[in-house]
Amino acid sequence: MLAFQASLPMRAEPKKKKKVDPKRAQVQKDRMKKKIKKLEKASQEMIPIEDFFTPTKFLDASRVREISPLSFEESERRALLLKKWALYKKIEHDAEMETLKSLMVAQEEALNELRLESEELYQAAIKRDDDLFPYEKEGPSYTPQIPGYEAPEGKCIDVTKVYTH
Repeated sequence: MLAFQASLPMRAEPKKKKKVDPKRAQVQKDRMKKKIKKLEKASQEMIPIEDFFTPTKFLDASRVREISPLSFEESERRALLLKKWALYKKIEHDAEMETLKSLMVAQEEALNELRLESEELYQAAIKRDDDLFPYEKEGPSYTPQIPGYEAPEGKCIDVTKVYTH
């Protein structure tokens, strides 16, 4: 299912390129060349080594910024803003889920049509691509094997207490 959903967004059509005026493109390239030459001519400024070290007076643990209490109006404004943000993200999520559902329905319809055309092509289309998400599994490597240990074969000893009168 992971490979199925991960491959959906990749099936979109490529966007059409806008036609660009050749003269305009050449002017833009020339501007970029001039900017590059200008940057190459200017020597790079050296950053003082002191800028890389934090002064010890700023590392003092007693330096704590005090948080001023918010007014009632400001706290209400922030709460309303959080609610609006949550609603926006919910709508965005719902739209994304609707898009994925429509893509999955379209893919199912396409696979059904392909099955009607050719069973071989359908089987080739639904075959899992192992190169898309390579998966390698190894056993435990942190602990050595215990000598003489025999793994249980699924036998169960019933130890349930039975009470009689």
